[in-house]
Amino acid sequence: MTDIVFQALADAARAGEPVTLGVITGVKGSSPQKVGAKALFYGDGRILGTLGGGCLEAEIQHRAVEALRTGEPSTFDLVLDHDFGWDDGLICGGKVLGVILPDAQRYGARFWGMLAERQASLTWGVREDFSVAGPGPAGTVASSGNGWLYRETITPPCALWIAGAGHIAQSVAPLAWQLDFDVSVFDDRPALANHDYFPATVSLNVGPWQTLCSLPLPDKPSFGLIVTRGHRHDALVLKDWIHKPFVFLGMIGSSRKARTIHDHFLEEKIATAEELERVACPVGIPIRSRSVPEIAVSILAQFIEKRAERVDEARGCAAAKLELAG
Repeated sequence: MTDIVFQALADAARAGEPVTLGVITGVKGSSPQKVGAKALFYGDGRILGTLGGGCLEAEIQHRAVEALRTGEPSTFDLVLDHDFGWDDGLICGGKVLGVILPDAQRYGARFWGMLAERQASLTWGVREDFSVAGPGPAGTVASSGNGWLYRETITPPCALWIAGAGHIAQSVAPLAWQLDFDVSVFDDRPALANHDYFPATVSLNVGPWQTLCSLPLPDKPSFGLIVTRGHRHDALVLKDWIHKPFVFLGMIGSSRKARTIHDHFLEEKIATAEELERVACPVGIPIRSRSVPEIAVSILAQFIEKRAERVDEARGCAAAKLELAG
């Protein structure tokens, strides 16, 4: 999946179309957007992406269009209080800091295209003189707070492997792609595992389960979801996937099913108790889901939460390394 703002910057560079890039570089307290939120502002009033909407975005748009006219970059520091946002209901009470970069397309289609494609972990940043640096291998651009207004590492989307191509997978897969997972579906039934049922953005793998289960995980954080056509096939896949280094592994089913498989795997020494504890069954958060789309939402809500936990852990490790290096 490509990043739409970076891709639009690459397209603007090819077309020679002037655009202003707005980035939120800091947040204090409550705000409608987070650090790293981006928006492109065009001379004709179009906006791609969002920095929070309402009066906040209107104020930044005004500054962005003016910057496009003058060519002068700037920072912003806006307090979202009663006076600023009453008319739009935007009274979060926090503070939003950011940077406005006119003519951001001038860094070229290759520069922004590398960030859009997200084939590897790349770092880019905005210096205090408003020049843009990168993209380069993660960690090669100096950390923020030391001559930098903003620094960001772009990473490839996490992989999501789905075992089973039935109705639940057909609902989960396209939504997962929209939620920035790199989705692959596995099944032994070519009648279901085809692009009549799945969008072209989803990778399909068809063959005997023994062959499918032997495939190695990609070299990036990977999540697994087991939703085959029955308990026997679920257990067949779990027998192999439980030993793979998934960040998170979920399986459809009831608590009774989970206990049965748990006891069987321990008795047959297929997996350890620690490995079985890592399997979420039933998968999904309890939202009283009944329909297939509701089940898909409950499943992906849990996967989003686990992905966020993994990102927080990675950031903590990176911060610790920087502190040790300092």
